[in-house]
Amino acid sequence: MDHSEPSGPRVLISGASIAGPSLAYWLDRHGFDVTVVERAPGIRPGGHAIDVRGPALEVAERMGILHELRAQTVGMRGMSVVDGDGAELYRSTERTVSGGDLASADVEILRDDLARIIVAAGGKAIEYLFDDSIAALEQDEDEVRVTFESGLRRSFDLVVGADGLHSHTRRLVFGPPEAFIRRLGTCMAVYTVPNFLGLDRWQVMYGIPGDGMRGGMVMSARDNTEARAYLMFDPAEPIAGDYRDIDGQKELVARELAGGGWHMPRLLELMRAAADFHFDSASQIHLDSWSKGRVALLGDAGYCGSPLSGQGTTMAMVGAYVLAGELKAAGGDHAAAFTAYERELRTYVRANQEVAITNLRQRRAQVEREMSGSGPEAADALAEADAASFAEVVGSYAVKDY
Repeated sequence: MDHSEPSGPRVLISGASIAGPSLAYWLDRHGFDVTVVERAPGIRPGGHAIDVRGPALEVAERMGILHELRAQTVGMRGMSVVDGDGAELYRSTERTVSGGDLASADVEILRDDLARIIVAAGGKAIEYLFDDSIAALEQDEDEVRVTFESGLRRSFDLVVGADGLHSHTRRLVFGPPEAFIRRLGTCMAVYTVPNFLGLDRWQVMYGIPGDGMRGGMVMSARDNTEARAYLMFDPAEPIAGDYRDIDGQKELVARELAGGGWHMPRLLELMRAAADFHFDSASQIHLDSWSKGRVALLGDAGYCGSPLSGQGTTMAMVGAYVLAGELKAAGGDHAAAFTAYERELRTYVRANQEVAITNLRQRRAQVEREMSGSGPEAADALAEADAASFAEVVGSYAVKDY
């Protein structure tokens, strides 16, 4: 996008997924001069179907994009659980694995679709620097001096790391990830595949019998013209290696899920050719403070709850709205703004991180019931109890005005 003359405090945002462009939107609205840097050459394709819930729906409405989100919802009608031969063990038209309660007001949308919508909604003055990233930064009382991987050097009043679980901004300013990351003991991969099952706004899940959670799920996407495959397993030992080593990750997934029934062999074959493969361990980030000097963290970079929380997108969008709003309200006092941002959201974030732990425990129990063929009543009863407690957490934060 075209970059106009500075109109206010200069803010650099690292990351152009959901949190970064959301913050850029609100900072631009509040008169800040905004630059977003993204390592990828454009908006990253692929990714999970994600959910916009509770207070994030209100934020989306205030951004004027809620109608577009609803128009691009994945529109699931239900789900099935099958055994290794493809025989149906359980089905539901009331909930899905990826989106939960189908009767709720939540919007389930593909991650890349949501990112494109938010970026497009931003003001024309927002500058996007794709195919680049922060190489180094140093800050003092007056500014943050940034050197980019491209060699570009710029100074900013503030820097915000919205660059995800493996945030490079966090590493540069706060230290190595081992001090902040908590792994939950399971791993997930997602990628686009043809809709070879002929699914009609439906998802099918298969669990490999044995200890732990191992298996896959396929859901149709984009009016059934394609599908997204999800693979999950509990690793035998902690995952090590470079999180950008895609080939190594694919080999790991193939080894862990070898020998599975249903369509697992085909899903693993399709995985090897997938151009939008995403893989990671389900992990959380816990920090004593979300800011240091003139640098703050947003979304997964500062307080990742893991996909198991079902609330990463909501925390990102709400966090962006609150951070921008507090910077506006503080009138240039970034220290006061960062403190208020954290005070406003810390309790909500903590509750959502706890949801992930509960969801994983209950999901394991639910899989055991579904795979054992103990009957839909047992699985539905557990799902209803989960939904009630989850809805309470989702709705526990009220969006304020700035």
